[in-house]
Amino acid sequence: MKSLRKPIYATAAYNTVSLGTGRKEFHPKKPRPGIEHYITEAGRGALAQINDAANIDEGVIANFMAPRFNRQGNLPALMPLIDATLEYKPLVSVEGACGSGGLGLTTAAKSILSDMADTVLTVGFEVQNTVKAIYGADILGGAGHYASQRKSGHAYFFPAKFSDRAGAAYEKFGYDKVREAMARWYERAVLNARECPKAQEHHNSTEDLLATGMTKPNGKTFCDYINVYDCSKVSDGGSAVVFASEEGLSKLGVDKKDAVELLGFGQVVADISKDPEDQTKLTTSARAAKAAMEMAGIKPSDIGMLEVHDCFTIGGILSLEAIGICGYGEAFDFVREGGTAPTGAMPTNLSGGLVGYGHYTGGTGVRQAADIVMQFTGKPDGQKLVQDANKPYGLMVSMGGNDRTVVSCVFKRAS
Repeated sequence: MKSLRKPIYATAAYNTVSLGTGRKEFHPKKPRPGIEHYITEAGRGALAQINDAANIDEGVIANFMAPRFNRQGNLPALMPLIDATLEYKPLVSVEGACGSGGLGLTTAAKSILSDMADTVLTVGFEVQNTVKAIYGADILGGAGHYASQRKSGHAYFFPAKFSDRAGAAYEKFGYDKVREAMARWYERAVLNARECPKAQEHHNSTEDLLATGMTKPNGKTFCDYINVYDCSKVSDGGSAVVFASEEGLSKLGVDKKDAVELLGFGQVVADISKDPEDQTKLTTSARAAKAAMEMAGIKPSDIGMLEVHDCFTIGGILSLEAIGICGYGEAFDFVREGGTAPTGAMPTNLSGGLVGYGHYTGGTGVRQAADIVMQFTGKPDGQKLVQDANKPYGLMVSMGGNDRTVVSCVFKRAS
């Protein structure tokens, strides 16, 4: 396994509010901010933390479906809206479904590793509340193989894909245990979001979250094996982070105490036209996480916090096994017993994850990295991680589609 040929740092992290149902300021029939707003807010939020925007060498936009949700392509050409000094610089966009944000991070890292840039601004965003949910489900179906899977698929295409995973887990590990674990995941996501003012579920005041999460799935109204609370919400938002070499940090005027070091990453893609071999395993995520840890020279027991891609509660739980935090079939009890809580054995998704914070698809991977940067530099948007000196690493998994395009990154506080 190759190692990074020189240090790479992440700094200047910023997340916008995740706007959508659940936020008090959201109204589906009133005008809302467009893509230009989220690109500029996120980008300017990051650039405000460096000395001069002119010191950014390159830029990356991560997005999934702006051409369909917003009828806008040529996304790199929107980055100069963030700051005029970005005009005429190398700017690119990347797309890998819900894993687009993770690809934005590795694209920035590779530019720095190639010595073509010392500083790269990555902005990830999605604005999805432009169509009705049923039409949005069709658009998001492009994260799977549309030609072979969509026509015969469920009206709510991707929820049904992960519903099938939940159904397989019920059959193999028992309905009661799996269903409770999924409900506990929802409960923890909302509890964490309540501590994060920008989270989409921040205003959720439901008293009995567990009972809500335990709502029995109804295939006549939604999907056979999951309920609506098992799903991440439709979200509008953006995130940004700056990657830099050691020389780049100096150029930006950023002290290492305000940065984290990227120690390894795994970027893995599986055949989109094939269905999972085992619905109870995230095999592509497992390969990506293994590659990231091998590059960083660490093992799962060294990790002190996680940011996992819980587009659905079952996906978050299966991620714990893919990473190696739990053995096969053991994650359900781990979650039921509070293992992912802020004070648990493996603090996970401290700002709420995709279920609690929101899931602006193309930007989520950048948001995950931004949250790790903020946690490790002591500037979180919400609750603060109590770090274990014996577990100084944070790992994120950015997953696109039904475990098809996956990026995993390992970070550590810079020193």
